[in-house]
Amino acid sequence: MIRALGNRTVAIWSLVAAALFLRLFRLSTPPKLIFDEIYYVDGARDLLNFGVEVSANKPEFIVHPPIGKWVIGAGIQIFGDNPFGWRVAVALLGTLSILLIAKIAARIFGALGYGLIAALLAFFDGLNLVMSRTALLDMTLTTFLLIAAWFLIDRRYLLAGVFFGLALGTKWNAIFYIIAFSLYFVTREIREVREIASKQSAAEVQQFHRKDFLSLIALRKAQLFLVPLVIYTASWIGWFLSPRGWSRFWSADNGGSFLAPFRSFIHYQFEILNFHKGLDSGHNYRSSAWQWLLQIRPTSFYYESPKCESTDCSQEILAIGTPLLWWSGALAVLLLLTLWVKKRNHSLILLGIAAGWLPWFAFPERTTFSFYSIAFEPWIILAIVAAIKEVNERLPERFSRRARKGALALFITVIGANFIYHSPIFLGVTITYDHWRSLMWLQSWI
Repeated sequence: MIRALGNRTVAIWSLVAAALFLRLFRLSTPPKLIFDEIYYVDGARDLLNFGVEVSANKPEFIVHPPIGKWVIGAGIQIFGDNPFGWRVAVALLGTLSILLIAKIAARIFGALGYGLIAALLAFFDGLNLVMSRTALLDMTLTTFLLIAAWFLIDRRYLLAGVFFGLALGTKWNAIFYIIAFSLYFVTREIREVREIASKQSAAEVQQFHRKDFLSLIALRKAQLFLVPLVIYTASWIGWFLSPRGWSRFWSADNGGSFLAPFRSFIHYQFEILNFHKGLDSGHNYRSSAWQWLLQIRPTSFYYESPKCESTDCSQEILAIGTPLLWWSGALAVLLLLTLWVKKRNHSLILLGIAAGWLPWFAFPERTTFSFYSIAFEPWIILAIVAAIKEVNERLPERFSRRARKGALALFITVIGANFIYHSPIFLGVTITYDHWRSLMWLQSWI
């Protein structure tokens, strides 16, 4: 079925090039800060100027670590303090996410054709496009986590730990992926080692357990937990070095001198934790976690009602996944869950979804947004690819290869058509109000 997709390597790289074009096309639109860009671009400016975030040259309480804002700052440093400069670094990482999804799919499904299918679906996802064109932290987080996952699959644990650290230094919810993926891959490695050891003599097994087993565990802990923690702490170097850092002298002010900067740093982290646990802003576009998979309440990043040709028009950027893609993803997740209960298949994909989604159910009162689902969007894509593979392998033989290819092509074409249909609200294109209203399939999208 997948051979019909032609030269798959060329096709994947062509998709990546097209994704880059879409992410850079009119990237300066809107020509002003939108949604939470107001916080993160301001933070990036402060980091470039002072090495730490400030408010009117005074210490400012910041609730997200610095790396994601340094990424934004890199774009500003190279391209200037303008809308393109604010967003370009995130756009590049969003483009990279398409390639990573394709590479991971090809590896776990054992065929480059499945990587091409994954790349097509990721290319046609509106949420990936919107989040790649906005100077927020979530696309940076997602891409760092994908790189870490790729290195884990490739068994390069130290590099995985480095990118876990970069992800953690972008947003705290990376911790759930660090724990879940580390336990999964280390447990799998231990199981494989035990299977090898079981084929050896009793003396060799005993010697292995004494010398190698504990050292293996210690090494993986250092690579996958200690390295991320060190990188996370190092990402705050500006705070450690600057007297402008919020709570920088908390320990000294409270009578503590031993390791005072680190005591103040730990105090700061607990204050951030308390903020996140108690965040309840009553935002109009807040969305509970149970709504995310179906994109029931997407987040409007920008909306204007310009006049055009004597009629009312609309210009919106709506952080929403391509509806038919995500609804297909929901069905794919149900299928994979059923298969997992029976045969424990596709554990990694389901874990990738669970680590990015389920923790938010523990905070029902906290203000959350649907675009947080970008963290597990790659695993939704992979779930759809896994479902395609499972269905293909279970179809009766009376379904010819031509019919299977046609069904796959039709499915991807429908998703692509849906993406094009909703593209005005992904790219902030000015359209008539009636056109905009026709794109609002659910009342909850308004």
